[in-house]
Amino acid sequence: MNHSRSNAGAPRGPDLPPYQVVLSETDWGSLETPFGNGQDLPEVLGQLLTPDPRAQVHALSELGEMVGHQNTIYEATAPVAMYVAGILTHPAATTPRPYRNVPIRAALLNWLVSTAYDASNEIVGRTEQYCPGFLAPGTIVAFFRDLRPMLYQAVSPFLRDSHEDVREAAVISALILAEHPALAEHRDHLAVHARAILDTSGDDPNRRVARRALEAWGHDVPDSEPFVEESWDWGPHGDGPSYLEPPF
Repeated sequence: MNHSRSNAGAPRGPDLPPYQVVLSETDWGSLETPFGNGQDLPEVLGQLLTPDPRAQVHALSELGEMVGHQNTIYEATAPVAMYVAGILTHPAATTPRPYRNVPIRAALLNWLVSTAYDASNEIVGRTEQYCPGFLAPGTIVAFFRDLRPMLYQAVSPFLRDSHEDVREAAVISALILAEHPALAEHRDHLAVHARAILDTSGDDPNRRVARRALEAWGHDVPDSEPFVEESWDWGPHGDGPSYLEPPF
């Protein structure tokens, strides 16, 4: 994992900048990725807005490698995450997945889940034990974690989405992002959604996130909830099964 300082090329502030601004005002070629710099990222990001769902799924899979290889936060990760969050309301996000009646928006949200988890308290806390200073101000991971309130604003409108897959992905991403102290006021509200995940979801990684959030925030968790192994991982840049793998 990289520890160097990052400006991530996009403005910081309480509001998520428009995705067009992130795309045009980010100096992609100056940002580190696992394979060099991010000069090819604008082309890949543009594919997320095509009407072709296969191209969209392929672009998300590419992004997983280009800015999240081996579950690492790179300099280019932050502006890519802001772009992905910024297009959640774009008409292209409603394109159905190939062979499934699931909007691409669910895949976009799950990409944010996977990326946010790479910078979660659980993961960075574990890393900090072996790499003191990993979360020092100005490091890449610290900068990304500072963006969590901004990303939460983009995710929260979908907490009650009519589509189950979109709704669950939004809840899980919100639960991870709400680890940020500035979002503490939202946790009681999110606890209701976390309990809904435990009541209805058959996805073990998601159930684990919901359970851990409730425990961390001082809420009771049903004793009957089974222990889930910690080796689970999400989608685009993990070694486990990917929700992005097209069924064709």
